[in-house]
Amino acid sequence: MHETKSEMKLNAVKLLLLCLALTGIAGQAQAQQILTLEQAIDLALKNNYDIRLAHNDADVLANDYAYANFAFAPRINGSAGRTWSTTRTNQEFANGNKRDTSGIKSNNYTANVALNWTLFDGLKMFATRQRLESMRDLGELTLKNRIINTVANIISSYYDIVQQKQQLRNLAEQMSISEERVKLSDAKFQTGLGPKTDLLQSQVDYNGQKTAYLRQQTAITQSKAVLNQLMAIAAGNTTYEVQDSIPINLDLNYGAMQQGVMNNNAALKIAQQQVTVSELQLKEARGDYFPTLSFNTTYNFSRVNSNAATNSFSPIFNQNGVLNYGFSASIPIFNGLNVRRQVKNAKLNVAYQQLWLDNSRSQISLSLDSTFKSYEFYKTAVTLEEENIGLARENAMVALERFRQGVSTTLEVKLAQQSLQDAFNRLIQARYNTKLAETELLRLKGELLKE
Repeated sequence: MHETKSEMKLNAVKLLLLCLALTGIAGQAQAQQILTLEQAIDLALKNNYDIRLAHNDADVLANDYAYANFAFAPRINGSAGRTWSTTRTNQEFANGNKRDTSGIKSNNYTANVALNWTLFDGLKMFATRQRLESMRDLGELTLKNRIINTVANIISSYYDIVQQKQQLRNLAEQMSISEERVKLSDAKFQTGLGPKTDLLQSQVDYNGQKTAYLRQQTAITQSKAVLNQLMAIAAGNTTYEVQDSIPINLDLNYGAMQQGVMNNNAALKIAQQQVTVSELQLKEARGDYFPTLSFNTTYNFSRVNSNAATNSFSPIFNQNGVLNYGFSASIPIFNGLNVRRQVKNAKLNVAYQQLWLDNSRSQISLSLDSTFKSYEFYKTAVTLEEENIGLARENAMVALERFRQGVSTTLEVKLAQQSLQDAFNRLIQARYNTKLAETELLRLKGELLKE
């Protein structure tokens, strides 16, 4: 007996409500706290090991620069000492006289203060200070680059969980349709209106989707563990939930991106700073060609106390203080051409860093071009697949209703169901890939920290 139109509509509504219910169950299987993207990034900025290591490196370079001006200051060294001595002397002279001076004790105090002040070293000290400043800036750029890359990884990992979660909802909807197919196939088989093969195939498909559902839950847990590692929290802490949607920016412009990348890309700035550092290292090496002029002064102090004199001319107390000062020059004449070797190596390093900069520009330009083309493609794909979803869902509902009325086979329902699942998969993947392309473009432009 065929169903009336009102019954058909009622069944379609029931099926839709069933889909929504299962989808809600999939999204709210447990009462979990929502972790937003901003919270994930904040945790990573505080805890991520790579960022903390980069912070430490930057602090070391900043600390070196804090003492850079002391390269112009004099070097002062002091020393002091005290010695005790005991003299035991027995003497016998040719005239038969004897002398025993045993038991003579003395204390000797010495002190020395020396100052050396380099007045000229071929301007090497100025180059050293500039190099330390450039190294400090390089440390800051390296830290910024590490933060940008970590933020990009957090965004990618976070929205990977979101798209995995959307895949789970997709599987939940497919399970609801498969469950309805099982019920209809069983009812037809029990009344003799359908073969048992339809029931068995429907049950196989349903069980397969339940397995896929469980596998998807495992994939979500694994993806959360990856995000946890980036946030530097316990890998087993996966009780949180993520947001449901992937927001995408569809208004990125290639011209603006290109200009921004060449001006603000962190990796490019690091390469440029490396060139600056290598040029200053070359100046330092050339400084060894020049003589070094220094001012020197020394003060020496000594005092000797003795309880007795060895002879009438020996003092029992002696104290001296001597101040010396003057200038000294060190002129390099020949040192095995070592300075020449160092200068040549420094020149080669400058050329290497310049090549590295040119190569970085080329690679970043290629990456920008390739990523923007991917962004344009996936942006178009999102629009098409959003339209396909409505068509595929309507087709699945029609096929299931036709199967209920006995005017189609389970194969038609399975094909319609598979078409809906594929459309969902393509839309979810297109949205995720668009977000990845958008994130990479902003990473190249150095704007992720502004979000």
